[in-house]
Amino acid sequence: MRLEDALFNWLQIRLVADARQEDKAARDTLAFFEEILRDDHGLTSFEIEKSDETMLHVRYMKEGRSLLKLVPREAGEQLLHDINATPKYNEA
Repeated sequence: MRLEDALFNWLQIRLVADARQEDKAARDTLAFFEEILRDDHGLTSFEIEKSDETMLHVRYMKEGRSLLKLVPREAGEQLLHDINATPKYNEA
């Protein structure tokens, strides 16, 4: 998986896991993508640095360099919106 794809997938599931803290599947999937970012791509840290009206700012460290990836907010939040819009994922 390309770094850009792994970062995007991590971002989406991070937003889901943050919003749905009781969701074990989301936490497990988040851990999976964190492992890919560390083991396959050599990232030493990655975080959502900030968000504004249009973009999500993902800061990550690779080979001692701090890098920033901007992701359109709508795209980054799409998975969370899709999950929240699906009744079977929102039953108590």
